[in-house]
Amino acid sequence: MKYNETLALRVAERLMHIPDVEEKEMFSGLVFMVNGKMCIGVSKESMMVRLDPNILENLSDKDGWQQMVMGDRPMKGYISVLEDVLVRNDELDFWVNLALSFNPLAKASKRNNRKAANL
Repeated sequence: MKYNETLALRVAERLMHIPDVEEKEMFSGLVFMVNGKMCIGVSKESMMVRLDPNILENLSDKDGWQQMVMGDRPMKGYISVLEDVLVRNDELDFWVNLALSFNPLAKASKRNNRKAANL
């Protein structure tokens, strides 16, 4: 199994009411694009959440998350939440809502911007 399908279905249920959601398999997982921007990703053992990097210190009381790292550099605005934390619906809702609240402020990837300009 590439990613946790049960968790992916639970996330998809929470995004059903949003008109512009696209699911893409990438990074050995399933990524949920909202309004053309990476928002949430589900892997085998965790969920990637794109959020406002300025709120990380406000999450110090929450368990089971860590800043994502690519190579030796922290990925600004991306965290990983362990699936064990997401078993409870209220916890999953908290993290999904955090990602959705940041989505309107998030920048689309440069690749998407160039692609849109060529249309």
